[in-house]
Amino acid sequence: MTRLLLALLLLAAGAPVTAEPHNPYLEGATTLGVDGAPAPPSVADRIALIRERLQAALVYPRAAQRRGLEGVSRIQFVIGPDGRAREVHTSASSGHASLDRAAERCAVDAGELPRVLGRLEVPIRFSLEDERRRH
Repeated sequence: MTRLLLALLLLAAGAPVTAEPHNPYLEGATTLGVDGAPAPPSVADRIALIRERLQAALVYPRAAQRRGLEGVSRIQFVIGPDGRAREVHTSASSGHASLDRAAERCAVDAGELPRVLGRLEVPIRFSLEDERRRH
């Protein structure tokens, strides 16, 4: 209570208020997380990793490649307690059923994924040029 009153008085007097007194030994130090443990990856970082893993698990259907089919399928799913994709379905079609099925399958085949709560929607890209570079 005393610190709060002192801070209010200093603020009213126009003096800068800091939460902690300056400690020259801590200059340049960064917070790693709770109790010195590394901070976990951000949600954006986890979603980026999920997209990478799904794209890596993608098997481009041979028949679709021969026919020159390309496109983007948007799939939705949740990540279960075991880290695996559950309730996978296509939310926006690539325009080709075989590509949409392959996109859904890659979510299941990707194995354990970083945990993110809620339903995710992820675009899965089918590009013949990217496929040639992969192989």
